Amino acid sequence: MGSNFEFVNPQYFWLFLILPVLVLWYLWKRNQQTASLKISSVQGFKTGRNWLAQIKPLLFVLRLLALSAIIIAMARPRTVDETTKTKTTRGIDIVMSMDLSASMLARDLKPNRLEALKTVAAHFINSRPNDRIGLVEYAGESYTRTPLTSDKAVVLSSLKSMSYNTTIEGGTAIGSGLATAVNRLKDSRAKSKVIILLTDGVNNSGFIDPKIASELAVEFGIKVYTIGIGSNGMAMSPIGIRPDGGFQYGNVPVEIDEALLKEIAKKTGGRYFRATNNTKLEEIYDEINKLEKTDIEEFKYTNYDEMFRPWVIFGLILLGLEFILRTTVFRGFL
Repeated sequence: MGSNFEFVNPQYFWLFLILPVLVLWYLWKRNQQTASLKISSVQGFKTGRNWLAQIKPLLFVLRLLALSAIIIAMARPRTVDETTKTKTTRGIDIVMSMDLSASMLARDLKPNRLEALKTVAAHFINSRPNDRIGLVEYAGESYTRTPLTSDKAVVLSSLKSMSYNTTIEGGTAIGSGLATAVNRLKDSRAKSKVIILLTDGVNNSGFIDPKIASELAVEFGIKVYTIGIGSNGMAMSPIGIRPDGGFQYGNVPVEIDEALLKEIAKKTGGRYFRATNNTKLEEIYDEINKLEKTDIEEFKYTNYDEMFRPWVIFGLILLGLEFILRTTVFRGFL
């Protein structure tokens, strides 16, 4: 809600230019109406000054104030209160299926692929305030991290806590990750259902063929955007575990099944993207954000509080007071 003060017809303020003219006219007319008498001495005429004569110009001041009030009323002052309400008319349900295999710790993106993804994904989630979002994570197997929800705080908290762990089986089960995401969306009543599938490898684990999972997505009317993450050529990736439990890094070739990801995207009506650095990853999520628009209907309510009436009344009171004083106390004209 916003409250503003405005004048509907500010052009009437130009009428204030008349006031200086009226003042000059009054002074000139007053001098013209003052008679002069030449005598040798005014000693016999000296008496106390009449206070009514001293305040007689007050009548003209009252008239000027009345005219000013009427001009302000003509400019039509008012306050405007605006209330805006939005209604989502076309909701979108989105599941983000993320690869959490050990290779996501590669450092070709800064500080590594997983942390770069989490940062960009958080921005994407914040930019979708009117949609439900869910999270799926997979490596050698997959499971739902967060079911579809409109509570962005829950999704962001879950995303922040995502990390590589040895609890789930190692490997990259792209088919399982996609199938789990489809399972979360198949009963959705949203007008648009979207999966963002991200991986940095090839399907080498799981019991579900990625092509079968993509056919399930088509059957349930789900669009899949696929993202291959990782630089071209070589990348510093975990190649072993040191005695202290930390990872030992070394240059390994980047291997992404782009043909598979392109096929999944094409079959489901989505698009395939390749993220080779942090900037490119951000651009990809921004592009998806633009492609999947939520229709929002906006209702604007405007309340006007007209304030010209008090100025009209004030001006009429001043004119009435000036008329009464002129015809009673002063009994004369300017």
